[in-house]
Amino acid sequence: MSQYKLRLKNTEEGQENSPKIDEGSEKNPELSNINALGTQNIPTVDQKIHTLTIIGHIEGHTVAPPQNKATKYEHIIPQLIAVEENPNVEGLLVILNTVGGDVEAGLAISELIHSLSKPKVTLVLGGSHSIGVPLATSGDYSFIAPTATMTIHPIRMTGLVIGVPQTFKYFAKMQDRITDFIIRTSGINKETLMDLISATDELANDVGSILIGEEAVKYKLIDEVGGLDKAVKKLQELIQQGKES
Repeated sequence: MSQYKLRLKNTEEGQENSPKIDEGSEKNPELSNINALGTQNIPTVDQKIHTLTIIGHIEGHTVAPPQNKATKYEHIIPQLIAVEENPNVEGLLVILNTVGGDVEAGLAISELIHSLSKPKVTLVLGGSHSIGVPLATSGDYSFIAPTATMTIHPIRMTGLVIGVPQTFKYFAKMQDRITDFIIRTSGINKETLMDLISATDELANDVGSILIGEEAVKYKLIDEVGGLDKAVKKLQELIQQGKES
């Protein structure tokens, strides 16, 4: 047998022994969904509402460790700009389950959400801690799940800190930026907020307070206790009100 025929035979045998592509899953979307997601149908989303999910650690100018789940602000900001510019999007739903993170990145996202001209509703699921607090108050209306928590504490910094008066003044200015935003976008007053930030009997190794569900509403930090159903219904109401006005 010639070398050409031998190569051709080996090629044909290799094709026969190679794993077959499941043509059925390519032709049948339902079968593909079962293989990938365990369900035959993916719920379709009403395009007039854009859902933004902020989870894990809010990553700023420094990259978070690879083992951390992180929300990158360079991924979030273009989405928010697209929501503002896209005429088909009528409202924004923000889902929060974050431990906090970079202060300036968190404030930048919060300010951008708050400055959107379209209705926006925030929903805290699990937790919205630290810089996640202004994110939770940045919408037109806010919800928190009954078991969700919010940790409020003074601004902190890790790493090398220069022990001079200017450093403490910088900390105070950063804290004022966060405090002013929360007061501006929620119903809590400054005195109550500072009391929560300065509490010493809530956290074992830190200063601050933990608010669970109804407590966040009691302090007027969040508007209402509720889940996804209430959040979507409220957003639809705001959208309708905007059309009628």
